[in-house]
Amino acid sequence: MPETDRAPVPAAAPPRARNALSAVLLALACLLVPFGALASWAAHGPADTGRWVRTMAPLADDPDVRGAAADALGDGVLRAAGPELPGSAGPFVHDAARSFTRTEAFATAWAASNRAVHAAVLRALRADAPAAPVTVDLAPVVDRVKHRLTEDHVPFAHRIPVTHTRVPVLPAGDVDRLRKGYQVLDAASFWLPLAAACFAVAGIAVAACRRRAVTALGLGTALGGALLVLAVAVGRRLTLADLPDALRGPAAGAVYDALTATLRTVSWLLCALGLAVALGGWLTGRYGPRLAARRRARGSAGPAADPAPEPTRARA
Repeated sequence: MPETDRAPVPAAAPPRARNALSAVLLALACLLVPFGALASWAAHGPADTGRWVRTMAPLADDPDVRGAAADALGDGVLRAAGPELPGSAGPFVHDAARSFTRTEAFATAWAASNRAVHAAVLRALRADAPAAPVTVDLAPVVDRVKHRLTEDHVPFAHRIPVTHTRVPVLPAGDVDRLRKGYQVLDAASFWLPLAAACFAVAGIAVAACRRRAVTALGLGTALGGALLVLAVAVGRRLTLADLPDALRGPAAGAVYDALTATLRTVSWLLCALGLAVALGGWLTGRYGPRLAARRRARGSAGPAADPAPEPTRARA
């Protein structure tokens, strides 16, 4: 066939253009990885009531949390009692509250209060109705404290009223803002990891050297995990600084650490996984050709085949 009759063959994309496109795609993937992990944690971690209660349960044994809870319970009981208790009963009330926080009943009340508050907030965030203030009835907790004070023979403890008062947790304005943020996080928790995976696969596919692309992806993932660890630490400082003075302290820090434990674990796993992938890519590039050359050399140096025997001539 003449040269002019051949169909034109499309030229391959230049390696430089392919590498540039691969770098952009891999950078987007590495950028979305920490944001996807953060969105998934926020949408499916604290947003699950059972997981929330299990996360908060160990804090019932934390000394700082128990101290803060004892002070809050003692002050609440004194406010609820009002003139029913004399002023000298204050120290007894606080001592009884501290004693109560060391009992199994406090652990039960702690779990029940967390479940009630979290379930109420979650219902408000997921509801389609107009935003309304979130309130919780903590009368069962007050009843347990009253029972404990009565057993300790605290004067006038039996007169403490146990009223079903709705305690405000979130105003309507905060519920509306949190609801919008929760909806965004719920969508982002699905789309961000999916987009990161698509960008990563596309970046490796178009790269001129896929081994280098995998190494770069591993390093970028490790960097994203490290930035997420840093973000959790910075967020802890900023969160505690924004709290009122009455809520600041080791107890608030213990609660923050318990809530972000899963996120910190995921962050360190991203660092370890990214470094492992990058190290594997580097080792493959450095020692892979040598190992392949050795295998080829061993194959070519195999025993030679025996020559075929010459035919025997017949006697004349």
